Amino acid sequence: MTRIFDLLFSTLGLILGFPILILLFILGWLDTRSPLFMQERIGRNQQSFFLVKFRTMNPGTVSVATHLVDVTSITPFGHFLRRTKLDELPQLWNVLKGEMSLVGPRPCLPTQKELIQERVKHGVFDARPGITGLAQIQNIDMSTPNKLAVTDSKMLSTLNLMGYFSYIIQTVLGKGSGDKVKQTSP
Repeated sequence: MTRIFDLLFSTLGLILGFPILILLFILGWLDTRSPLFMQERIGRNQQSFFLVKFRTMNPGTVSVATHLVDVTSITPFGHFLRRTKLDELPQLWNVLKGEMSLVGPRPCLPTQKELIQERVKHGVFDARPGITGLAQIQNIDMSTPNKLAVTDSKMLSTLNLMGYFSYIIQTVLGKGSGDKVKQTSP
């Protein structure tokens, strides 16, 4: 049932949001000369796919989990994109393609072995990964693999249509702060 809403909302989002996407693309190009970022992620049934986002970090930043990247890697425009969650908009393309859902566990990197093991143990890979979900609105990120996998599993076992819309609305209204980044030592 949620796949129908995923298709509807991702299509509408890409069409109606096209002017915003173009504006953010241009601003991103001015910021880094490389406004889009594609990264291999692990999705449903542990199948890999390439997640598309607006770039928030300097080109050449090492491709690791966000909590392992230093905050100084984030560009000034990237801070704005992350704070407003607008960096996630291109993922509507991943949703339209069926690689992701609007709501589900955030897709992890192939190098996050501990998180992958925890997600296998808790059956998290049985579902499409999502742009947002319970962990995101509760500020649980990939730096705590077991807690994240347990939270994702809990969300998936209780997810219904009301929860689907609730997670989307809470995210749009700004609940959750996104992935943590490593702070520079003073």
